[in-house]
Order: sequence, then C-alpha cells, then structure tokens
Amino acid sequence: MEKIKQAKLEDKIMTIVFYIVAGFFLILLLVFASYVIIKGFSGATSQMFTFTSKGVLNQLFNTIYLVLLSLLLSCPLGIGAGIYLAEYAKRGKLTETIQICIETLSSLPSIVVGLFGYLAFILMTGMKWNLFAGALAVSILCLPLITTTTFDAVRALPDYYRYGSMGLGATKWQTTYHVLIPSCMPRIVTGIILAAGRGFGEAAALLYTSGMSTDINWSNWNITSPLCPLNPFRPGETLSLHIWASFTEATAANAKDIANLSSAILMILVLMFNITVRIISKRIDERAGGGK
Repeated sequence: MEKIKQAKLEDKIMTIVFYIVAGFFLILLLVFASYVIIKGFSGATSQMFTFTSKGVLNQLFNTIYLVLLSLLLSCPLGIGAGIYLAEYAKRGKLTETIQICIETLSSLPSIVVGLFGYLAFILMTGMKWNLFAGALAVSILCLPLITTTTFDAVRALPDYYRYGSMGLGATKWQTTYHVLIPSCMPRIVTGIILAAGRGFGEAAALLYTSGMSTDINWSNWNITSPLCPLNPFRPGETLSLHIWASFTEATAANAKDIANLSSAILMILVLMFNITVRIISKRIDERAGGGK
C-alpha cells in the first residue's frame, strides 16, 4: 500500500511539473507572438499594405507562392520515399545508407544548400535568380523532413493494419494507399507543416537563388512575361529576405517599421497555414475513420 501511495504521489508531482513546463512555454509563445504582432502593426501605415515598392504585399505573395511550389516538389517525393523505405525496401546496407544520407541532408546548413542551389540552378542553367530555383533549394531542405516523418509514421502502425487488409484480399499497394496512408495522415501532415514552416522562414538559401528584387505587374497575366505574378522564373523577394534587407541594407527612414510589419505578417501567415492544414487533416482523418 505504501508503494502504491508513493507511486500516486510521484505521478501527481510529475503531472504538476509537466503542466508548469507546458504552461511556461505557452505563455512564452503568447508573449513573443503578441510582442511581434503588436509592434509590427503599431508602426504600420496604409502605404505598407500595398502592392508597390513601398508595401509588403508583393513579398507576401512571393512567400506563399514559393512555399507552395516547394511543397508541390517535395511532398510527392518525400512521402513516396518514406513509404518506399518503410514498406518496400529490403532491410540491408543499402537501405541503411539511404537513411543515413537522408539524416545527413536534414542537418545541412541552409547557407550550404543556398550555395549549392546557386551553382546548380543558377550558374549551371545560365538563368538569373528566380522563384523556381528558390523553391528547389527549399525543397532540398524540406525533403528529408517529410521523408523521415512519413517513414516513422508508416513504421509505427501496428502490423494488424497490414494483415487485416491483405487478409481481405487487398494487394500491397491497395493496403498502402487505402489503409496505411490514411491511418498515418495526421503525422504526415505534421511533417508537411514543419517543412512549410522552414520554407516560410528560410532566408539564407533564398538569398542565392530567388533574388532580392520584386517587379510585378498585376495587370499582366502572361505567364511567360517576367512581370507576371505567376511566372516562377522571375526574381522574387520573400518576407524573410525583406526583413533581413530592411534591417541591414535599407536606407528608408521607416525601414525598421517595414521589417517589424513583415515579421508580424509572416507570423500570422504561418499560424493561419498551420490551422488550415490541421483542419483539412482532421477532416481527412474523420472520413477515413467513417465519419462525415
């Protein structure tokens, strides 16, 4: 009885400790986010919310467009690679080597990836800085994260998922597509969110690939034109690059206010993206589980 009472007491103490730690980090996050957002919008002017050289909305569009391009490139490859390593690849030295390479790739500094992107996607192709090159560089950073998350999610599923599906006559691909992927979709989405968060905040890799200028004509929708917003082969400064440039190179009197506003908008953008993707993931998970 004494051991049971002691175990319950230790459990209560540790529960309180964990609640205190979680509460501390939650308060820290709220204070930090509130400070950045309030400071960003307190010094903002109406001119900053325009699609001009004095506004930040062009950079906002470039950020969203670049992250979407990078996810379109990295998600199919990362999810496919994770599923292959978890379900189809035979255990051996080759598979272990591939996993070590993926882990090594995920630990590369972004500045190294940026220099590689500059050499491979700019110099070797003879092109100028462009959003597509930036998206490729960000994809290199996102790919190992999505692959590792997918691999761990699929491997963590109990074997009776596989045996039950195959026992009903499903093939391995049907089991993977209709059973395994929907079952671990929330964890895969978590990896996508983390990868997107890195893309939203990336600056070093984009400094050498996407460029530091933005020249958009919103009345020009010819995708081959260098002024078209949807042309992926035009230079595009993102919000993170805009923050860095405003703090270090800008000569305008309100450069610090522009950087603060860009920081606030970037934080709100990441928050909205996370919430939206979580809602979509929850609905997919409910449908997979038989919900409406």
